[in-house]
Amino acid sequence: MKIGIIGLGLIGGSLGLDLTAKGYEVIGVSRKKETCDRALEKQIVTTAGQNLELLSKTDLIFVCTPIEAILRTIESIIPHLSPETIITDVGSVKGAIASPATKLWSNFVPSHPMAGTANQGVEAAEYNLFNNAPCVITPLPQTSPLAITKVSHIWETVGCRLYQSTPELHDRAVAWISHLPVMISANLIYSCTHTSSPEVIKLAQALASSGFKDTSRVGGGNPELGLMMAQYNRQQLINSLREYQQNLDLLIESIEGENWEALTNILQETYQNRPKFI
Repeated sequence: MKIGIIGLGLIGGSLGLDLTAKGYEVIGVSRKKETCDRALEKQIVTTAGQNLELLSKTDLIFVCTPIEAILRTIESIIPHLSPETIITDVGSVKGAIASPATKLWSNFVPSHPMAGTANQGVEAAEYNLFNNAPCVITPLPQTSPLAITKVSHIWETVGCRLYQSTPELHDRAVAWISHLPVMISANLIYSCTHTSSPEVIKLAQALASSGFKDTSRVGGGNPELGLMMAQYNRQQLINSLREYQQNLDLLIESIEGENWEALTNILQETYQNRPKFI
């Protein structure tokens, strides 16, 4: 199988590293020549260039661009492809992508690997990024079963644990465990740096340790990614934020009212339930 990857950053580059190491012919396309050159130096791909015509004989193409560029990227490569070519993506939102992409290309399979780091660009690519990571396939009723099988096989080849859901269910779930944490984490950093006392801010920055580091990690990441999560999964993110706000009010009420039993029950429940998510 000849595999194409558009976008050679963290996800596309890491995917290319694993597939090239496993003997696949991998053709990478990037907007920047220096990215293509570096991808070849790092053996991320076997061929690289800026011209989409390089993908004309590929069997499967991974679109590893930001969410906002997925649909226009698919439109731009269609003239170069045979009808049998399969296209998939790696976007963290599926409702805004699955249906319009399938209308553009009937051999499209929406997918989302839940893997990543805080780093960006081709230099961030690493081996085994997807090992034991969950990956969600969100096909529509008309999605080709053969295309689903082939895409699933490649994700399993790089170590992913495969799940399947509807695009809508996917977006509701990732709003809770991916998009909401980014907003909460970002608000933690924002609130800490906007408190009224400069002395408190200075001391807090000096004292911040592992707890703050862990809690603030995703909120201090790529602003573009956070913005696109909000733009493309807007309603599901709003729903989770509002429900989170209601539960935050419960915590405030418990502490204000010195209802330590209620607070203990909440903390006991979170202690017991966290392992179910990790």
